[in-house]
Amino acid sequence: MIRLKEKYLKSVELRKKGFSLTEIKKQLKISKGTASIWLRDIELPAAALERLAKRGILGMVRSREVREERRKAFEKLLRERTFRLLKNTLLTKNYLKIMCALLFWCEGGKESKSGVRFINSDSCLIKTFLILLRKSFQLDEKKFRVGLHLHQYHNEEKQKKYWSKITKIPRNQFIKVYCKSNTGKRIRMDYPGCATIYYHNTKLARELTTIYKVFSEYLNKGAW
Repeated sequence: MIRLKEKYLKSVELRKKGFSLTEIKKQLKISKGTASIWLRDIELPAAALERLAKRGILGMVRSREVREERRKAFEKLLRERTFRLLKNTLLTKNYLKIMCALLFWCEGGKESKSGVRFINSDSCLIKTFLILLRKSFQLDEKKFRVGLHLHQYHNEEKQKKYWSKITKIPRNQFIKVYCKSNTGKRIRMDYPGCATIYYHNTKLARELTTIYKVFSEYLNKGAW
C-alpha cells in the first residue's frame, strides 16, 4: 500500500512537470484509466503546459479546460437559482422531518429493529442528515454511536477526530474501526473514509420509515 501511495505522489509530480498520461502510464506501470482518475483535478503550471504544447498534446488539455469553465459557470447559475428558491421557502419543522425521512430512505438501514443507521462517505450528507434529525426530534445524544470504515492508508486517530467534528459526537462514542483493503485504482488523499451513524432507538427508526412510506403513497395517489 505504501508503494501504491508513492506511485500516486510520483504521478502528481510528473503531471505537474508536463508529462502526458501515456508517459506516466508507461513510467509507473499503471493503467491509463488509473492515471486519469488520479490526475484529473491537477492544475498544470506554465512550464507543464509548454512541455505538453511541444508534444502536441496541449490542444486536448485546453479543450478540457474550456469544458470545465463552462461546467463551473452553469453550476454557479444553478446555485444562485437554488439560493433564491430556499430564500422563498418556509422550512417548518414538519418539512425538515420529511426531508430527514427521505434522506433516511435513501441512505439509511432498512431494518428498524436495530434503530437508526445511516451510512455514507460524504461528510456533507452525514452532517445534513444529523442537522435534520436533531432539529426534527427530541434526542438523547448518548445513544449515538459512530462506526468508521477506513482504508489501510488512513490514520485512525486523525479520521476519528475529523468525523467527531463533523458529527458533533464524542470520540468515546465511536465503536471499533473496520479497516478494509484498497484496490489502488482510486487514491484520494483527502478521502475521509466511510462513516455509519447509529442511534439506538427502534421507535425513531420506525417513525422515519413510516414517514417516507406514507409520503410516497400520498404522492402516488395524486393527493398533493
